Amino acid sequence: MARVLVVGAGLTGAASAALLRGAPRAQVSVWDKARGAGGRMSTTRADRGSADLGAQFVTCEPELAGPRLSFYEELVTHGILKPLTAPVEGMVVREGSRNYVAPQGISSVVKYYLEQSGADVSYEQQVTHISLRDGRWEVSRKAGPPEQFDVVILTMPVPQILQLQGDIVNKSPKVGPSVVVHTTVTFGSEHLDSEPAEVQQIILNHLQRIVPSLPKPSSIKCQRWRYSQVTRAVAKCPGQMILHTQPLLICGGDGFTRSNFDGCIESAMSLAEAVKPHLQQFQSQAAKLPLDLS
Repeated sequence: MARVLVVGAGLTGAASAALLRGAPRAQVSVWDKARGAGGRMSTTRADRGSADLGAQFVTCEPELAGPRLSFYEELVTHGILKPLTAPVEGMVVREGSRNYVAPQGISSVVKYYLEQSGADVSYEQQVTHISLRDGRWEVSRKAGPPEQFDVVILTMPVPQILQLQGDIVNKSPKVGPSVVVHTTVTFGSEHLDSEPAEVQQIILNHLQRIVPSLPKPSSIKCQRWRYSQVTRAVAKCPGQMILHTQPLLICGGDGFTRSNFDGCIESAMSLAEAVKPHLQQFQSQAAKLPLDLS
């Protein structure tokens, strides 16, 4: 049985694990350093409401989606996504494109794929080191002892990999509306290392000037994305890049495609396609094992 580790419980990692379900002789685990699933498709929840902090809607362009179109259709069929009907000021809508929102929060998309994967999912597992030991990858983490795997799939943002080596608002009558404020890339770069409380106050002061009638919030969360949007994908590595062949160490994510749902799914499909042939060797090895019928 081949042990496969997917590092990162974001969209690419979760979809990769789901695509590997049923692969011959593969035992898949998913580790993430956060306290829950989602990555940059995260949903924050409080006693009186919830809000999507990263992606807030998903856009499907059928002519460009190709084989990935079935992923959108599956999510709509299971109620994970529904059409975005509310007008969004400033949104550029291409002819034939479709926009969707997640009624249970955008992280529900990632959680759906993790459930479909049947993988062993563990949170607060920050990977600190990966090294070869006896023909397998030994993966060290901050919490818990090192573990050995036959295949490791890295789906974090590229800088972290290099370090190792309307309808959007929840309208439930039980909770109040949520307001999400996104800053510009320039603002984020200037305040990247500032104290969150300081940045939060700057944003609140600006919001107060724009919307002076906004009620006092019952809870506030200031989220900092150190790695947000891919401006230039890794060249000549469509969807993934193999770092080591035997044993397999491979990386993927939107850094190898583009920063949207379609890009993450494209990377997940590429990762699964590259990993499955490596798993066949374990099936072949199992077939050669002697069978003791005594």
